[in-house]
Amino acid sequence: MRLNKFLSAALLTAAVFSTVTGVAAAAQCGKTSAGFDAWKQEFKSEASARGISPKLLDKVFAGVNYNNATIRADRGQKSFKLSFDQFMQKRGGAAIISRGKGMKKNNASLFARIEQRYGVPAGPLIAIWGMETGFGSYMGNEHILSAVATLAYDCRRTEYFTDQFYAALQLAGSGTLAMTARGAAHGEIGQTQFLPRSVVKFGVDGDGDGRIDLVRSRADALASTANFLRGNGWQAGGGYQPGQANYGALQQWNAATVYQQAIAHIGARIDGE
Repeated sequence: MRLNKFLSAALLTAAVFSTVTGVAAAAQCGKTSAGFDAWKQEFKSEASARGISPKLLDKVFAGVNYNNATIRADRGQKSFKLSFDQFMQKRGGAAIISRGKGMKKNNASLFARIEQRYGVPAGPLIAIWGMETGFGSYMGNEHILSAVATLAYDCRRTEYFTDQFYAALQLAGSGTLAMTARGAAHGEIGQTQFLPRSVVKFGVDGDGDGRIDLVRSRADALASTANFLRGNGWQAGGGYQPGQANYGALQQWNAATVYQQAIAHIGARIDGE
């Protein structure tokens, strides 16, 4: 995912997209694929009325289809209902800790720069990186625009994913997100799995090459993750275990309690606490 055009394009599009942030969709939601084509036409009309380019909408929706795999994943997140020990075993927590220590050592200068700039130590960043994609080894194979559009149409979390879809349109319109880009089941992007709105808000150029690439650049992905945590209340020098100052920032990363606990635990072991 490239963001080299975003900085200039954002200035031109911010006024348009700011009008839709957090606005619930009026297009009729649905629980099956039956109404998806009608929803696409309704959404295109609404988005066009809000100033989104009809040409962009036509280009995006030409490749957008109802994604059954996304719906199955959204309904089947059973691992978040496991106990902490069960979750750690299922998600390979011990392996993430072991490999994560090596990642910290081998990328020491990168993590030092990130902590100096954002106040976030290596541990929780590595924990998220390992938990989300196995340190970038698997970032998903779902069509991102279809996944996010499917969830915007679905009645379960329509408003939230409508906002995510408008953010994805912003990224697509600026050339940041390719029409064919692939990611995780909910449309997450890159090595630490950012949803589109988080890319817009917190994506940063961590390697200094003038673009933001959360897929191919670990520096961009990790710096953006640190920026997300700082943007959600992280305080430099504070602890991040349950009850400590920065645990709330981890809670903003993922709503599942067992996931939050796992990230805190893995991070502490990697940081040597």
